[in-house]
Amino acid sequence: MSWRDVPWSTAAQATAHCLTGCAIGEVLGMVIGTAAALSNGVTVVLSVALTFVFGYALTMRGVLRSGAGLRTAVRVALAADTVSIAVMELVDNGVIVLVPGAMDAGLASVLFWATLAVSLAIAFVVTTPVNRFMISRGRGHAVAHAYH
Repeated sequence: MSWRDVPWSTAAQATAHCLTGCAIGEVLGMVIGTAAALSNGVTVVLSVALTFVFGYALTMRGVLRSGAGLRTAVRVALAADTVSIAVMELVDNGVIVLVPGAMDAGLASVLFWATLAVSLAIAFVVTTPVNRFMISRGRGHAVAHAYH
């Protein structure tokens, strides 16, 4: 199947699924890191780690509900989400790090929350074509759809 055969709506839906886990992990990591006054690097690493945890967990939940075993759910989550989450996190954290003062802004700062929201929106836009390409190759979220 060509990437042109995959509807943009399908790619956007897969990206929205990925964005859910990414947003939970990213926001939680940034809030914890900022509230605990962790260094910027540690905060980013924490956010990325939590993003993968929540992203994989959301996919595994659906696969487990379909009746598949834990081993299958782990394999499906790794296959379905790894590239999507990695691209989303590279873009998302890249934007956050590049916005002057965003990483050092406090939790009560508009700059902190606006940068976080904009970074996730940009990451969604960049990751959608990646997911479209992956789905066209039977990879990425196409793997998880067999269990829905």
